[in-house]
Amino acid sequence: MIKTSRNNNYRRSKVYTAVRRYIRGSRKKKKFIPGKSRVPYAGRVYDESEILGIVDSALDFWLTAGRVTKELEKRLKDYLKAKSFLLVNSGSSANLLMIASLCSGRSRGRLRPGDEVITPAVTFPTTVAPVLQYGLVPVFVDAKIGTYNIDEDLIDRAVSKKTKVIFIPHTLGNPCDMDKITRLARKYGLIVLEDACDALGSRYKGKMVGTFGAMSSFSFYPAHHMTMGEGGGVAINDAAMSKHAASIRDWGRDCYCQTGMSGSCGKRFSMKMGRLPFGYDHKYIYSEIGYNLKVTEMQSAVGLAQFEKLDKFIQKRKDNFNSYYSGLSDCQERIILPSAVNGADPAWFGFPISCREGLDRLELIKRLESSNIETRLMFGGNITRQPVFKGINYRISGDLDRSDYIMNNTFFIGVYPGLTGEMIDYVITRIRDFIKK
Repeated sequence: MIKTSRNNNYRRSKVYTAVRRYIRGSRKKKKFIPGKSRVPYAGRVYDESEILGIVDSALDFWLTAGRVTKELEKRLKDYLKAKSFLLVNSGSSANLLMIASLCSGRSRGRLRPGDEVITPAVTFPTTVAPVLQYGLVPVFVDAKIGTYNIDEDLIDRAVSKKTKVIFIPHTLGNPCDMDKITRLARKYGLIVLEDACDALGSRYKGKMVGTFGAMSSFSFYPAHHMTMGEGGGVAINDAAMSKHAASIRDWGRDCYCQTGMSGSCGKRFSMKMGRLPFGYDHKYIYSEIGYNLKVTEMQSAVGLAQFEKLDKFIQKRKDNFNSYYSGLSDCQERIILPSAVNGADPAWFGFPISCREGLDRLELIKRLESSNIETRLMFGGNITRQPVFKGINYRISGDLDRSDYIMNNTFFIGVYPGLTGEMIDYVITRIRDFIKK
């Protein structure tokens, strides 16, 4: 909290006490009733600390990014052991910021329209969207059934003279084989970007996912490992990219003053840049084509409270995943259960299931949904079959047969920390009943 007078501190403490009393009186645990109570695939898990954080921020009434945002950025940077970390308003914006930074006119090895970006066909649309928006060409590679990640063994043959980037999502928190990917990147001189929106806390051979590439994206939407409501971030592991990314996030300005400050450089009115007159206010000099992708203090206050619980959230996700795996392990003649590559320690976002031949996915998920069990498909499936891709410039390397299989036969259920043992047992029972019949 900021320093205030003794009188103000007393007033704040009275507000906090009233808020605590309200929260504790209004949040009553509901009994789970199988078939009637909803089993969500994801949701918010919070207590009074998140709400008190919002109240504290509101009392300061510093509405845009400020001291709390800087603290959360530092915590996430240290957690990931990244060079820097920038909070943005969504995971989709994080992907946009990464591509925009690589296309910056001041970027070393700048990407240009027509350059190619290798990425899996089984993906979320906003992983690919900024690639297309900047005139780059996505090159789609097939995925693996079980891990649902890019087939690392197919990347080599997808590389052309125009290839500049490998953009890798860690699907549902399941790490890709980063040894193979980084080895290929070194072989061809390619930049690695990681979409870790579903994978905060996942590790590959002891190293955090999101720290292998030049940059990586994270999402703090309510469905993810921790939430800010809306929010995301970019971990930057290439120090040279930090300045470009920060500028693009903050309108494209050249000035690096924190919000509400002026003259940090000591040269605010004594520079000559571009074709502007000498002494033009540095706060209004723009060296990048940028956006306003910042978060608010209230979002960051929620995120800071959530970060304190992150390790517990991740462990609960792993426990829930293991419960599903154990409960369905003898059904593998009819369904394909998820798998991870050697050395991976996933912080799972969901529990993916693929129906084998003869088991109708549509009928299964309709049965689950009618039983009040939420399901989700594997994002965009084979993304090239989405209606928006008609007339879009992209390239396919090899075939996408397994991506089509995933599109037609795969779905996932939730493992989020709000699930109880009763809920998980009920889901397992409903799936087993359908398979047996």
